[in-house]
Amino acid sequence: MAGDPIVSIRNVSKSFGKQQVLQNINLDIYPGEIFGLLGPSGAGKTTVVRQLVGLELPTEGENWLFNEEMPSLKLVEKAGYMAQADALYQELSARDNLEFFGALYGLKGKRLKERIEAVMEIVQLSGDLNKLVTNYSGGMKRRLSLAAALLHEPELLILDEPTVGIDPVLRKSIWERFYDLKAQGTALIVTTHVMDEAEKCDRLGMIRNGRLIAVGTPQELKEHTSSDTIEQAFLVYGGAE
Repeated sequence: MAGDPIVSIRNVSKSFGKQQVLQNINLDIYPGEIFGLLGPSGAGKTTVVRQLVGLELPTEGENWLFNEEMPSLKLVEKAGYMAQADALYQELSARDNLEFFGALYGLKGKRLKERIEAVMEIVQLSGDLNKLVTNYSGGMKRRLSLAAALLHEPELLILDEPTVGIDPVLRKSIWERFYDLKAQGTALIVTTHVMDEAEKCDRLGMIRNGRLIAVGTPQELKEHTSSDTIEQAFLVYGGAE
């Protein structure tokens, strides 16, 4: 990989009381790559990404973004984060929500208006801009959350299960947009438990029971385990095969 990593996770462990949810994670992620964190629910994926945006602190180790240690408020503006649970104001319209998030990132006036139009087009919600979020379906809320994460054109996008509840046709178009962003040099971290989505990533980190069990391109992970599919490779690395 070229250049310095945009994200560096160094010897990170996390415990909640006696329960250890992450164990000695080491990982570098680079500009312009789509990095997938693949693992079942409860494996620790969300804990990893929440630490990268400063919402949680490691019990041990360090998380670095843009060569600075997290948590750091000024770094938050360089990253876009889409949580697993939609952080939207239900009683406001989609436009009001995006104007609110835009203001947090220092966007205003004509620039904010242009960005709102651009991101709503990406997620195919342009016709629903003035609709109250409470009248949105679950899939529409996911898409609006994605639009909010894209609003300030971050250099790093951290997406926790971004396409859950989104129909296959739209999922395909959202992935095409991810490739566009990657081509512009944006780094994307995508958590997923969907195997065919994992195949779309440049590199994957397989995570199980809070441990990183393998890192590599989908092709490398399949070749190293003589597997035909990512699912099969995951089972081999996880010791199930």
